[in-house]
Amino acid sequence: MQKSLISGAAALVLSVSAAFAQVPGNTVKIGVLSDFSGPFADQAGKGSLVAAQMAAEDFAKESKGLKVEILSADHLNKPDVGSAIARRWVDQDGVDAIVDLPNSGVALAVNTVMKEKNRTMLASGSATSDLTGKFCEPTTVQWALDTWALGNAMGRAVTESGGKAWYFVSFDYALGKALQRDTTEAVEKQGGKVLGAVSHPLGTSDFSSYLLQAQASGADVIALGDTGADAINAIKQIAEFQILGKNKRLAALFMQIVDIDALGLKAAQGLLLSEAFYWDLNDSTRAWSKRFAARMDGRMPTINHAATYSATMAYLRAVQAAQTIEGDKVVTQMRSAEIDDPLFGKVKVRKDGRAVHTMFVFQVKTPEESKGRYDYYKLVRTIPPDEAFRPLDQGGCPLVH
Repeated sequence: MQKSLISGAAALVLSVSAAFAQVPGNTVKIGVLSDFSGPFADQAGKGSLVAAQMAAEDFAKESKGLKVEILSADHLNKPDVGSAIARRWVDQDGVDAIVDLPNSGVALAVNTVMKEKNRTMLASGSATSDLTGKFCEPTTVQWALDTWALGNAMGRAVTESGGKAWYFVSFDYALGKALQRDTTEAVEKQGGKVLGAVSHPLGTSDFSSYLLQAQASGADVIALGDTGADAINAIKQIAEFQILGKNKRLAALFMQIVDIDALGLKAAQGLLLSEAFYWDLNDSTRAWSKRFAARMDGRMPTINHAATYSATMAYLRAVQAAQTIEGDKVVTQMRSAEIDDPLFGKVKVRKDGRAVHTMFVFQVKTPEESKGRYDYYKLVRTIPPDEAFRPLDQGGCPLVH
């Protein structure tokens, strides 16, 4: 009897060690590669690091001994810097996954590195839809939002409400080009037209020449294909120059709650925007957001922060289930079953790497409607998962057959 008990205990030890045999040191290392000092620092940055740390702590309750280590670095919004960090992390520091990645140019560069290394990229802060289109990889999952989802929601909402002639003021790199392309598709499907476009570099402070071109175009919709500090500056100058009026409206294609907070409700009231997450959406989002805010001096999370938490949790559970850190196998595991996520609801990861879930269109409240800081949105439209994201067979992803 004693011998069988000892044998059983030994077998248990062997099975536990075998379970994580392909996870070096029984530790999963995740790098938060973000903008900690530039125009996306409020949307992502420190908050994304805190969100990943929260995921690691929550996973510890179910990890069965699998440990998690979180690293972080600033990519400075430079693709060459981002790819060099990714390569060093994997080669020298044993990083198994990289998460967040605001700045689509950086994300596309890191996407290539992670495929080469067969490690996982969790694009929770990257918006270009090309990550699940022509540049899709078996090692990448894109969480929360993308330019097709944003363009589809905003293009339809604004065009259906009467905004038929559009002019774009967009970033001159991957994000701006993808936002403009994907929104144009949605506008034209609704019978609208694009009269013109102008591009600006990241970090622009003076938008006067761009806005005057938009005003002179005769368009009734000025669409901002940018985000972060640039979008905030543009909207402030639109108000300063009194460009909007009875016959002109603004479509801010990629705004987040920190941008609304920076603008203030007086300037932002009435804006339509599309997101997949809002802290005050339901009991589950409120509970998690209050935990987050307690670590962030009262700041409520953005969609990037929520997506970093959810993508990190889903990844860790997939590593545990697949018993490997090989990127293609972990992503295959993530695709194997629907994920019941506390922040995004029912989530399904498709073959192209797109995590599909509900999206929403919100309108920014007036100062009179708001009950306090971060009480900024009212729900206008709920977009079900099968309508929210680009159809699987239309993105040009080579993984889709």
